Amino acid sequence: MPLNKYRYIVVEGPIGAGKTSLARRLAEHAAAQTMLEKPQDNPFLARFYQDAARYALPAQLFFLFQRLDEVRELAQMDMFQSRTIADYLFDKDDLFARLNLNDDEYTLYQSIYRNLAPQAPAPDLVIYLQASVDTLVERVRRRGHRYERPIQDEYLARLADSYHEFFHHYTAAPVLVVNSENLNFVDNEDDFRMLLDRIGRMRGQREYFNVGGD
Repeated sequence: MPLNKYRYIVVEGPIGAGKTSLARRLAEHAAAQTMLEKPQDNPFLARFYQDAARYALPAQLFFLFQRLDEVRELAQMDMFQSRTIADYLFDKDDLFARLNLNDDEYTLYQSIYRNLAPQAPAPDLVIYLQASVDTLVERVRRRGHRYERPIQDEYLARLADSYHEFFHHYTAAPVLVVNSENLNFVDNEDDFRMLLDRIGRMRGQREYFNVGGD
């Protein structure tokens, strides 16, 4: 099975890219446990989307502490006895901090991060999902999460750019960059099988998967 050689897989991408749906689908296929973000548990998130300047820092810190707890548990697990598929990469936490915090808040965030961050295990594979901003907007609107309703198109565009910049420099784990524009890994079995085949053929540190060719 293409996933057998990977004990820890991370699916990443901007809001609306489909990372949580794919992480669940992969976990179901591989009989793996999941480690998923819980944005619905963040009491500051809806208010952040309505008033970013006021609520960016508490929303960011809530996510930081939430992820710290989960990554610490992962670091203590026997990675050879279990398989984990996550819908977030701990290292990307700084991406949102840079995007949303002012200079003083970012300095405070960095201080807290440096003092608390565990030695998070590097994934065996990162699947980075990309899509156009129009597609991200359409997907976010279609799924209709109440706390996401105030999200502006401009914010999704900035976020997509930040993800592109982050993964352009990311070297801690192999990365499969997937153009998810015309793919549906949850409802289309052929699409999912194509992805599994592409994962099985991974050899380098950075490879690409697009519909119609590599």
